[in-house]
Amino acid sequence: MQTLRDEFPDATHHCWAFVAGPPGSTARIGMSDDGEPHGTAGRPMLTALLHSGVGHIVAVCTRYYGGVKLGTGGLSRAYSGGVALALDSLPTEERVERVSVSVTVGYADVDAVQRWIADSLFVVEDEAFGADVRYTLGVPVDEVEGVTRRVADLTRGSGRVVLPDRAEG
Repeated sequence: MQTLRDEFPDATHHCWAFVAGPPGSTARIGMSDDGEPHGTAGRPMLTALLHSGVGHIVAVCTRYYGGVKLGTGGLSRAYSGGVALALDSLPTEERVERVSVSVTVGYADVDAVQRWIADSLFVVEDEAFGADVRYTLGVPVDEVEGVTRRVADLTRGSGRVVLPDRAEG
């Protein structure tokens, strides 16, 4: 917050709210009215975030006092409306939990494996070319179990897969 206070020193309030978890989760949340009347800024902002369908998010509203008294209802509507307006134009991306999986194949199977990787939601974290080719892939958690079977199919059983917390398979 100090960065905002330094950037906007003449603003009277920097109210904030956050959801540090999946959409709608209340396990790790926070808010601040930053000197506004209790419950008129942080709570309405947090409510807007919790009902937005977006998780892992923080909102800060910076306000300058302009001489017009909004009252508690007006403040609540202004802060929640500001967050709702920002959420309307917020670009979002689905968060995918991934685990690292090691896949080792011979050079004869590289083309087929690379096509499979390109068609998947995997992220290539590392490639190593030596006697064989080893890929370290970020694989969505719900797809991990199918990796061993697919590598076996693509390599006619010669590929090796090391899954998280497991011996070579």
